[in-house]
This record gives sequence, structure tokens and C-alpha cells, in this order.
Amino acid sequence: MASESNESGNAGSSQPRLHQKGAVIQEFGTLKLVPLALSHDARMYSCERLNKVLADTRILHAFYKKYHWLMRGATFYQLHLLLDKHAGEQLSLIDQIAERVQTLGGIAVGDPRHVAEITTIPRPPDGAEEVPGMLSRLLEAHETILAECHDAAARVQEMGDDGTNDLLVSDVIRVNELESWFVGEHLVDTPLVRA
Repeated sequence: MASESNESGNAGSSQPRLHQKGAVIQEFGTLKLVPLALSHDARMYSCERLNKVLADTRILHAFYKKYHWLMRGATFYQLHLLLDKHAGEQLSLIDQIAERVQTLGGIAVGDPRHVAEITTIPRPPDGAEEVPGMLSRLLEAHETILAECHDAAARVQEMGDDGTNDLLVSDVIRVNELESWFVGEHLVDTPLVRA
């Protein structure tokens, strides 16, 4: 019965200590002190704006994955690949934005249910839409993110947060602008083989 005595959680046991609960050590919407030479107000403002962009970006990533799966029609293959590529780029942005929030001493929005509370991007139908509708939703989500980022980048720059400004301008805005262009070109009605 030696194995049973070790299952109680004693040191040296191979049994995982299951069903543990931990105390919340930092509430969402608060900051821990970090030596970044930025004021508390600047860091707090940046975290709030970044969490909004993060929530919207997580929704856009989900749109890209869903529409990648649901794509149809003559351009299925091209759009299937393009949307998956864009989903991967959005996933990379999600990580960068969340890490910036954490760097500033905040808590990045993580739970999808919390994301749904913060985002302003409208929920699409649960089913499959026609392709132009799906592509238009992507463009509208991009525009929501871009509008938020342009305003946030200018405001955080005024507050002296160069790192957040750089992330928003050099990464989030540039990626979203490029992806918007690629998606938008698929909504141009032009003949493929004759002029």
C-alpha cells in the first residue's frame, strides 16, 4: 500500500495535484508596477486601448478561420489558402498585442467570453453566408480595428508610450491594411479571360 500513501500528494508522488484553485493575484484592469519610465496613467490608458484592439483582433482571427473552412465557389482554393494565411498573421498579432499589455504591467484579455464583452465587431450568422458577405464582414472588421488603432496610436504617442505606438503602427495597422487590400480585390467584378 506504499503507492496509496504517495497518492495523497506527498513529495515524490507521480500523482498530479488536481482541482486546485488559486487566488487572483492581479485583477483585470489593474497594473503592477514595472520600471518602464512610463507614468501609471500612460500605461493604464495603453492597456485599455490595447485590450480593445486585442479583443477585436481575436474576433477577426476567428472570422478568418471560420470563413477559411466555409469558403465556396470558383475561387475556393485561392481564398481558402489566403484566409488561412491571414488567420496565421492575425494570430501572430494577437500574441504581440497581449505581450505588450503584459509588458506594461496589465492583464491581457484572454477568455473568449470576456473578448465577446469587449469587442464591437458585430456577430455574424452561425451558418454559412454567401462568399461576398463573408469577405465584406472581414473588410468591416479590418476597418473597425484600423479606426481604433489610428486613434489609439496617436493618443498613446501623446502620452509618451513609443512602444505601444510602434506596435500599433508598424505591426497592427500595416498588417490589417495589407490584408484589407488582398481581401478587397476579391470583390472586384472583372472578367478573368477577356477585356
